[in-house]
Amino acid sequence: MSMIDLPIERLLGLYRDMLLIRRFEERAADLRMAGLIPGFLHPYIGQEAVAVGVCAALGPDAAITSTHRGHGHMLARGASPARMYAELYARRDGYNRAKGGSLHMIDTELGFLGANGIVGGGIPLATGAGLQLKRTGVPAVAVSFFGDGATNEGAFHESLNLASLWKLPVLFVCENNLYGEFTRQDRHQTVKDVAVRAASYEMPGVIADGNDVLDVHSVAREAADRAIAGEGPTLIEAKTYRHRGHYEGDMGAYRPPEEVAEWMARDPILTFGARLVSEHGVGQEALDAVAGEVEQTLDEAAAYAEASPHPAPEEALEDVYADSYEGMALR
Repeated sequence: MSMIDLPIERLLGLYRDMLLIRRFEERAADLRMAGLIPGFLHPYIGQEAVAVGVCAALGPDAAITSTHRGHGHMLARGASPARMYAELYARRDGYNRAKGGSLHMIDTELGFLGANGIVGGGIPLATGAGLQLKRTGVPAVAVSFFGDGATNEGAFHESLNLASLWKLPVLFVCENNLYGEFTRQDRHQTVKDVAVRAASYEMPGVIADGNDVLDVHSVAREAADRAIAGEGPTLIEAKTYRHRGHYEGDMGAYRPPEEVAEWMARDPILTFGARLVSEHGVGQEALDAVAGEVEQTLDEAAAYAEASPHPAPEEALEDVYADSYEGMALR
């Protein structure tokens, strides 16, 4: 996609969203090391272009399911960094009132149906959401983000089969960062390109440069338009790379140093910022202003989380079961 296809304000917005995700995750890692965030973190650092590129192509009625590495998807959809940090802090003002934590955050108001600690667990949920969108006639798509390892799960194959059979408006987005947890892709599947698996279900399989936000956006927009037109689902494989280990604390010794260096040189934020300067005449001061805005936003978000009260023990069973199904349907 050419840089001139989008206005400068939109391009800077994409840059801001990627930078917000990057700095949110880096700060979260620091806060965890400081003892302020309990539990595990699975940083999205390095994969920001995928979440931002896809979410920028969606309308307000889209439904999204995520993974154990879900902070980036939620932020790209427009979630509050303050409420997200409060959830990570296990505080009452978090998105799930301290019951979801990093792995199960949710915001149905944004159509974000939740991160998911089960590998491939969000894929059938998005397929069901796509069925509902089709049955209700809402001109929108459901999107499922997942990793390369999830494409070996039965839920992946069953979901693609049904989505194709019923021509559901679903975007299956595989974030192929080359590793399923600690196992390199070529050691857990014979295909080099996950996208070829789409052929088994008579749907398009498209490869996007997962480190190029504009390429991801273009591919996702085309797939969404196709789905809304009643032409069925698309499998999108976004080739990318996580900069850190599988979880915060994993040193990633199983990855060759030269491989890491090669992908670090293709950092999606640095390369996009450089393109804004060289191809669109954006001054470095404009990028610095965006960075300053992001830091202020995260300063306020962390302060909000710190000030949020801890939940009382008697709240443990609140909001665990729904009293009724009213209001639970997708918009």
